[in-house]
Amino acid sequence: MKYHISASSIANHDAEILIKESNIEFGTTEITADTLPNPAELFLGSFSACMLKNVERFSTLMKFTYEKTTLEVEATRLEKPPRMDHIIYSLTIYSNDKRLNAGLLKKNIEKFGTIYNTVKQSCTISGTINTIEHV
Repeated sequence: MKYHISASSIANHDAEILIKESNIEFGTTEITADTLPNPAELFLGSFSACMLKNVERFSTLMKFTYEKTTLEVEATRLEKPPRMDHIIYSLTIYSNDKRLNAGLLKKNIEKFGTIYNTVKQSCTISGTINTIEHV
């Protein structure tokens, strides 16, 4: 598979990424530092998107249903050289389905996630998958 995106910025303004039919604005100036995502947050967003896509994918392959899922991600950034050092995630799946095997799902996400495995090459990742029965 091959991927293609476009991105642009204007001096002293912010930038945007064009992906298919989506425009994703991100901050490159001090003015929007508190309102638009920065590149590190977009990076973590891509990591999160990979995990959530794989929950959906593996729900079909593992034959379980779920109502919704939430994901919290935190990262530690080192200064010299600037890089992500450690990512910690907490994935919560709301499901009443007894076929949901959280341990196997975690192994599958860690083994088959494209972004997950790319990131794992450069920093440590740890996390948990929790299930909550949905009322």
